[in-house]
Amino acid sequence: MPMNYARTALLLAALTAIFVAMGAAIGGQQGMVIAFVAALAMNLFSLWNSDKMVLRMFGAQEVDERTAPDYYNLVRDLARRADLPMPRVFIMHNPQPNAFATGRSPSRAAVAATSGLLEMLSREEAAGVIAHELAHIKNRDTLTMAVAATIGGAISMLAQYLQFGMLFGGHRDERGGGIGMIGALLAMLVAPFAAMLVQMAISRSREYQADRMGALICGNPRWLASALVKIDRAARRIPNEEAEAVPAAAHMFIVNPLTGQGMDSLFSTHPNTENRIAALEALAQELAREGIDVGAPLADDRRGDDEGPWSSPPSRDSGSSRGPWG
Repeated sequence: MPMNYARTALLLAALTAIFVAMGAAIGGQQGMVIAFVAALAMNLFSLWNSDKMVLRMFGAQEVDERTAPDYYNLVRDLARRADLPMPRVFIMHNPQPNAFATGRSPSRAAVAATSGLLEMLSREEAAGVIAHELAHIKNRDTLTMAVAATIGGAISMLAQYLQFGMLFGGHRDERGGGIGMIGALLAMLVAPFAAMLVQMAISRSREYQADRMGALICGNPRWLASALVKIDRAARRIPNEEAEAVPAAAHMFIVNPLTGQGMDSLFSTHPNTENRIAALEALAQELAREGIDVGAPLADDRRGDDEGPWSSPPSRDSGSSRGPWG
């Protein structure tokens, strides 16, 4: 998809410019040159290894058909429906229900879901979430998302370095004293904000597209709508410590893991969940008019239900194995 590659190139250029400007604020012309070289190296590295870095960042562990048969087989069935190669499958041991996909191409993609998502959602709702992530892979959004997370994280770390240096007296007698301090302060405050704006420029419309395609992949828009309700509510009350430590990667998740914001504001990396649900309901009605059975509309009384059949423990007497853990 040429447009996705163009967006990735634009994102790389914008984030590189921010990174170089911060280097100039720290070390003047020499710092700018060093930051430019570092940014080039980071761009090349992130294009090829950003998926590994992101998965490591969130402590994701790879599973297979033996270690998590239900979860793995669900991903495989949906990947087949989406006409995609089988992605690698990962679990993040985190109580907050959430998920993301990563990888520079469909042939090198990975899907990661939290243990909280697999325990809280029904199989149908989990199918909607996984289908959404496979839609990102099919649209080749994952390269852009991973690159943004990698370089955005580097900008955040550089800003923290500036803050630490100013706290302990750095930049006071270098490059003009007060002028250097002002430049460092501006870089510390403005650069992470600018990086966030760049990420948001590619984030929200992408989520609507993945919602629609994911609903078509799993076959029922209301499965994904119901999942979004549960994930959004849980994200407001269950912290995701790994995501809090790397806020530049929050845009990768299906629902904002940091705040669960309820409004489609300028500063949100995700669309308003209610708007997403409304769009999915409209799609369900469109499919129903075409004679496709998608079940009843999502009822308000389902929105407080945080238990799914995957979370039910197996009977001690039955000897059967239930749930995504096999």
